[in-house]
Amino acid sequence: MGPLLYLGGSVLLLMLWIKVKGLDYVIVHQRWIFVCLFLLPLSVIFDVYYFVRAWIIFKMCSAPKLHDQRVRDIQRQVREWGKEGSKTYMCTGRPGWLTVSLRVGKYKKTHKNIMINMMDILEVDTKRQVVRVEPLANMGQVTALLTSIGWTLPVLPELDDLTVGTLSILQSVWIISLEVILEGHHLVSRNRCEENSDLFHAVPWSCGTLGFLVAAEIKIVPAKAWVKLRYEPVRGLENICKRFTEASENKQNAFVEGLQYARDMAVIMTGTMTDHAEPDKINRIGLYFKPWFFKHVENYLKEDHTGVEYIPLRQYYHRHTRSIFWELQDIIPFGNNPVFRWLFGWMVPPKISLLKLTQGETIRRLYEQHHVVQDMLIPIKHLQSAITCFHQDIHVYPLWLCPFLLPPGRGMVHPKSQEEELYVDIGAYGEPKVKHFEAKASTRQLEKFVRDKHGFQMLYADVYMDREEFWEMFDGQLYHRLRGELGCKEAFPEVYDKICKSARH
Repeated sequence: MGPLLYLGGSVLLLMLWIKVKGLDYVIVHQRWIFVCLFLLPLSVIFDVYYFVRAWIIFKMCSAPKLHDQRVRDIQRQVREWGKEGSKTYMCTGRPGWLTVSLRVGKYKKTHKNIMINMMDILEVDTKRQVVRVEPLANMGQVTALLTSIGWTLPVLPELDDLTVGTLSILQSVWIISLEVILEGHHLVSRNRCEENSDLFHAVPWSCGTLGFLVAAEIKIVPAKAWVKLRYEPVRGLENICKRFTEASENKQNAFVEGLQYARDMAVIMTGTMTDHAEPDKINRIGLYFKPWFFKHVENYLKEDHTGVEYIPLRQYYHRHTRSIFWELQDIIPFGNNPVFRWLFGWMVPPKISLLKLTQGETIRRLYEQHHVVQDMLIPIKHLQSAITCFHQDIHVYPLWLCPFLLPPGRGMVHPKSQEEELYVDIGAYGEPKVKHFEAKASTRQLEKFVRDKHGFQMLYADVYMDREEFWEMFDGQLYHRLRGELGCKEAFPEVYDKICKSARH
């Protein structure tokens, strides 16, 4: 009884302290208490539920049948919207807090919400080497199934909760086809190889303003057990950019990543898949008690030595999940402490959606004014000037560097020329360390730099461009033509009006 009385007394004292200080004060200044006591256990329950649900549905082969019913239900809702007079725009009925984006979608309160509950894996066709999935299936769910049967995605977002819809936005060369419900409530499927593939090229980056995505076919490749990963600390900005570019251009590297810890210090990682591992160099980084990956990588910089490790494939794919890149250190400052990892690491990370749901207006405003979450896609030839710009305007470290081979196309995002070009995704997540930081002004400076270099801003983040600047960055020719031809102007808001702060009220 002693331990139970002690626990009960501790909980009572905590509740009294919260009552005295006020719930808002605790959530803002001591958010880790709320996260550790409530959100971590709740996140575990969510994960277990969705894992069991997905496993049962796939094993019972009921996903395709359920998918057809869901498609018909969406078509019914669109027909009803038309019968009601098409008075407002349509949007998905998924609550804004369930999305990974930090943006608050106020339009959901004024638009017609179309409920789209599509989160299943429909089919794995190993002969065609494709997996057919619904848009809300997430990366953790997809890779868990694929790796269990010896397959994997060639390109993978690093967080478990990122969805297939997110992957399709990137217009990866691995997306084979898309199925979309249009304003006229009919379902169309478009493949990049079809003669009339305009819709296929226009849907990525359109953020649901051409129709409702209901399924996608994605290329899969045979999986190997391990990733052989080489860590190389590099010093000096010019050396960092040179080495990262060389690694990105080397076709023998299946994986390339850079973590930049200061303007002149970074670790460049290169990897290949393999079925064989040296036992003394195995590192199962996904185990709950292991150090956060970005902290583990930083040790190579501190000790100034190269190294090689063998990491299980799926654990490598989700290497930044447990620490949400490095965002979790601001939420649970002691989260990487060995004691915390061993006792509670199995519950980490809290669901991003739950963090959003419980953050409140106060924390949201604080994050908006004192926190940066941005990804900018820039031609790799401008990497050095880009890092210098990020350093001067926001000074956020680590910076995430990830190569991205951008194919030619007719959609919103493509290289300036009609040849594929190597870009780099620069991710900045954290608290700016410059005294002159101001959310709108500083982000607009970055946006201008990116536009001038013919780069692109990832649209999950806060966008401060005006309409003219936005369409200077993105190619709207095909997008606007299809919106007119398909009747989208009356059914869906323009992408700018949906995602840009200047257009939101």
